[in-house]
Amino acid sequence: MKRITILFLVLLTSFSFAQDKNRTAAITAEEIKSHVYYLASDEMKGRFTGSPEEKKAGDYIKSQFETAGLKPAFNGKWFQEFPFIEKIELTKNNSLALEINGKKKSLIVSQDFITAPFSGKAEFSGNLIFAGYGISASNLKYDDYDDLDVTGKVVIVMRSHPEHDSSRSEFERFASLRNKAANAKAKGAAGLILVNRWAPKNDEDPLMELRYDGAAGMKDFPVIHIKRSFVDELFNNEELNFAELQKQIDAEKKTISFIFKNTKVSLQTETKVIEKIARNVGGMLEGSDPILKNEFIVIGAHYDHLGIDQLLAASMYKGKDKVIHNGADDNASGTTGLLEIAEKFGSKINQLKRSIIFVAFSGEELGILGSTYFTNNSPVDIKNIVAMLNMDMIGRLNEENNLTIIGAGTSSKWKSLLNEKNIYGFKLAMSDAGSGGSDHQAFSNKNIPVLFFFTGTHSDYHKPTDDVDKINITGQEKVTNFVFDIANAVNQLDTKPDYVKVEEPASRGSVGRTRVTIGTVPEFGYNGTGYKLSGVTEGGPAAKAGLKAGDIIVKFGIKSIDSIYDFMYASQDYKAGDKVDVVVLRDGKEITFNLELTAR
Repeated sequence: MKRITILFLVLLTSFSFAQDKNRTAAITAEEIKSHVYYLASDEMKGRFTGSPEEKKAGDYIKSQFETAGLKPAFNGKWFQEFPFIEKIELTKNNSLALEINGKKKSLIVSQDFITAPFSGKAEFSGNLIFAGYGISASNLKYDDYDDLDVTGKVVIVMRSHPEHDSSRSEFERFASLRNKAANAKAKGAAGLILVNRWAPKNDEDPLMELRYDGAAGMKDFPVIHIKRSFVDELFNNEELNFAELQKQIDAEKKTISFIFKNTKVSLQTETKVIEKIARNVGGMLEGSDPILKNEFIVIGAHYDHLGIDQLLAASMYKGKDKVIHNGADDNASGTTGLLEIAEKFGSKINQLKRSIIFVAFSGEELGILGSTYFTNNSPVDIKNIVAMLNMDMIGRLNEENNLTIIGAGTSSKWKSLLNEKNIYGFKLAMSDAGSGGSDHQAFSNKNIPVLFFFTGTHSDYHKPTDDVDKINITGQEKVTNFVFDIANAVNQLDTKPDYVKVEEPASRGSVGRTRVTIGTVPEFGYNGTGYKLSGVTEGGPAAKAGLKAGDIIVKFGIKSIDSIYDFMYASQDYKAGDKVDVVVLRDGKEITFNLELTAR
């Protein structure tokens, strides 16, 4: 993008556009271009959740809603604020020292070691023990802790697993860092130190990123990642070679574990979460039918993106320079569609039967945080929301006119309606399920029929090259008109769309892979202790046992659950047909349920 040229066009078009209240109510390519050029300009710096630029974009959306004749959606307010965790930082209370044969060496934080972002607050001095990859996999007949007493000791383990050169290894589901930490804690260890293995070769030996992974840290359990050179010293003192020992473990698939002699470790860990406030932007048009106006259609799109370097883990850009991720397609395009549809409905307010809520969500890139907050704190009774239409990445319609519709099976009315209104020559690819990694999922989790419109992924996805010059403006005009036609048809229905529960092959929001399904849906954005449910799958083990939305699982079998990661770790050793006691917190009280697990 040529910054000076684009900024000039943005300033010129957006200013004149905002001032022209006599513009046409029709959905036009000219207006789409104006909105997209403004929202995806360098001036917006990637619209990261909670940033000043997100606020600026939100103010712009609010002004467009206002001009279109909408009323504030949130009890007289345009904005629905919600808290979120932006990042994890280390406090001053992080230290690591190794004592070998009486000689103490203090390591430098962020240079020689880093505290894991999910580490708990802890302090320890004592013995060190090596436990291979730190994996216990009974079904693979492999256990790095076999005949090893780690009680009250800090364990050093390698990252990854012994089949690291295979992309389809069964070890993969045991190899996450959270999993290794949970396993060490369950074995009685006082803490965990992670180290990069020697093979495959990586001379840089990078320390892990200090980034929030969406769940609470491990209570009172320290986790540290140390540079490999210091572990080499520990091995040399034992007259062992770290690299050769790894080769032996990988080749034989047999663990080699031992206590480090004449070695002590002293460590202290503490992290802190940095919390910020983000905003959903919402406007409403009230229907004119005396009865149907009490039913609501939600039309939504997320307006946040990756910012500059605030969400590197989600970026596909691998360069070292700080660059703006403008997110023209993802999702200035969907936000633009939302504004255009709101404007067109605003000109037809007297023709509306049902009421319509238009919402620009924030926090989608962090895990559908804004839409989840909306569905848990709806400005109207959630039971009166009859449908949700979501637009995410609708700006890259290809020459074949391929348009993906997710959620087409969540109502028996959807497919016939989609085909009937397809006067634009789209080649519709319909997927029945209501999941799909965007804001509609928060509504599907509440048993609301959804439709998610998407022109497809591309090579610029989550890269700085997702820019306005690649938006198919005329194609987006067609898609936006199509979404309007669908929304208008739903608005005019005599009876609300029925909801159809679509069975899916895997639990939504799952982490890792397990052999059984439990039928739970996670509460995105929850950072408390335990695994909080936003719903359960109809007919699944959790639903049959009596679990429901709002429950917090704190124990699964014999294992305590501090986060969703603990839950996945606890469930992976079970098989179909097993019965397990699950303890949940409900209204502050512990209740035990017995689940019979089924195959995935």
